Amino acid sequence: MEKFEEFINSETPVLVDYFAAWCGPCKMMHPILDELKERLGDKVRILKIDVDVPANRQSVYAYQIQSVPTLMLFKKGRMLWRQSGVVRVPRLEEIIKPYLAS
Repeated sequence: MEKFEEFINSETPVLVDYFAAWCGPCKMMHPILDELKERLGDKVRILKIDVDVPANRQSVYAYQIQSVPTLMLFKKGRMLWRQSGVVRVPRLEEIIKPYLAS
């Protein structure tokens, strides 16, 4: 698998979902992200990062993740947007669409 830095440096927008298995709102995000992927297909990449997995701690600390779910949008390694909490599909589409390749 690609390293986190390589993944977010993509020309394609990358939506990163920091989550925890025990988190109720995180569980709500799963079908939302599935629907988003269905709508946008290969125009967006989605990366889910479990904050409780030791291998993910460096990323969790680097981005100061203090609550889950936390969603972040990257393109070419630059963070474009960040929000904690559940975000519905229409809002996510609205946020991502300006960054899609034409």
